[in-house]
Amino acid sequence: MVAAIQQPQRGTILDRIKHLETDPEKQGKALWGPLRGHRSLHVNRYRVIYRVVRDEVQVFILYVGLRKRGSKNDVYELAKKLVKNFLTK
Repeated sequence: MVAAIQQPQRGTILDRIKHLETDPEKQGKALWGPLRGHRSLHVNRYRVIYRVVRDEVQVFILYVGLRKRGSKNDVYELAKKLVKNFLTK
């Protein structure tokens, strides 16, 4: 079950996503391994996992969630599952 993101975090996250309209590749951190080609934008305890599609000038938000090191519900673990199960086929 995915927990809803409460205010004011939701507003902050949406503001940061909106700022990706300008130079998304200069924001966030490049990821590696199974998430290579994606970037991670830190918003307090949350992470926005996204990918920039240069040819179409689009930013694709893959996942937004909490960083929980060592947990199967960690944002990076859940994003890896999405990439592996749905986006590579």
